[in-house]
Amino acid sequence: MCGIVGLLVKNPKMRDRLGELMVPMMIGMTERGPDSAGLAVFTAPLSEQRRKISVYSGNAEGGADYDWKTLRDALDAALHADVRIEGKGNHGVVSFGGAPEAVKTWIKTHAPLLQVFSTGRSIDLYKDVGTPAEVASRYGFADFKGTHLVGHTRMATESAVTPDRAHPFTAGEDFCLVHNGSLSNANGIRRMLAPYGIQFDTDNDTEAATRFLEWRMREGDELKEALQKGFEVLDGFYTFLMGTPTELALIRDPFACKPAVVAETDDYVAIASEFRSLAHLPGVKNAHVFEPAPEEMYVWKA
Repeated sequence: MCGIVGLLVKNPKMRDRLGELMVPMMIGMTERGPDSAGLAVFTAPLSEQRRKISVYSGNAEGGADYDWKTLRDALDAALHADVRIEGKGNHGVVSFGGAPEAVKTWIKTHAPLLQVFSTGRSIDLYKDVGTPAEVASRYGFADFKGTHLVGHTRMATESAVTPDRAHPFTAGEDFCLVHNGSLSNANGIRRMLAPYGIQFDTDNDTEAATRFLEWRMREGDELKEALQKGFEVLDGFYTFLMGTPTELALIRDPFACKPAVVAETDDYVAIASEFRSLAHLPGVKNAHVFEPAPEEMYVWKA
């Protein structure tokens, strides 16, 4: 049992309140996921020439006191990529010019205890062990601004409680997924994707779904086409919530065993596993509130 939350702000005047509105949503899912929590927030994209990666330093010496300035200086000296780093505790968002693979290869070689959690032009990702309130406070989620976000609270059932196994999971650039449920064929998906050179960082079943869907989009599918193929390949019980730079997408498996509720107004689309996480939102009494149908795709544009 886990909790999912999503918020897409249609009204530009409310985008500075994105994190403020989200934190009660995430805390409302504490009973569904007290082990760890995470959030992917989508902001205005960087220029075509720049990328950013979210990294976690909790496994490195120093942890929350990690020396981000030294990392920036070393990266910039090695790659001459106009590196900038915004550090929040043991998470850092590293922005730079050029291809992300060069930066990730340098980090793997010279700072191997750092973990890369996301890559793209729009996405920032934070996840860690602890209750949703603890994680939200640790990284200042209430201050986040942007167009939309995807969040998760985890109750671990099939892999260890560690930051890298917390949700959201990402693959490729600017794509993330959170999951409430369980996949029965995650190992089969890993074997299917291995010949394409796709590597996995964890044994979590959600990572298998994330990499499968991102692979389909990399092969040319639109998001809806990738999700349709997911219905054919992914076996198990699931509610998936996904984020791209311009979309939130929600699907439930054909049996719809895992709960989800949507509240939509002229100002926002809000999604959670239970209505109690939506009850505080402005204007929710007049929102269109509904339970998503099984095996149907819901996609909202930012």
